[in-house]
Amino acid sequence: MTSVLLLHSQCTHMSSGSEKKRVQFRAPRGLVDRADALAAVFETDRTDILISALREYLRDAAHSDEVKQEIADAYYDDDITFEELKDLVGHEEAANFRLLKEQLTDEFVDEVAEELADS
Repeated sequence: MTSVLLLHSQCTHMSSGSEKKRVQFRAPRGLVDRADALAAVFETDRTDILISALREYLRDAAHSDEVKQEIADAYYDDDITFEELKDLVGHEEAANFRLLKEQLTDEFVDEVAEELADS
């Protein structure tokens, strides 16, 4: 059976990083029960446990070469913006991906193909 988890946070505008957004999703009941039990252990609520887990997952994903490649591919295919890319992998790595994307334009590929053909 699936439970509906409702992360409820009021919207605030303290800073761009602390603005809250309400999120609702379905999760297996056992997973919800485990989150609730852990929240009881730490004397907090389910939302804090889920936010902590999500932060850790996103931090770990950003350091995975395989995940970084998937993120880069999404950027190269224009599925995500440069700002989203930067949020996921950091400014320096995003700048490198942007530079590579610019180098991989059709014009660049055509130039390299012509150089190779002339060799």
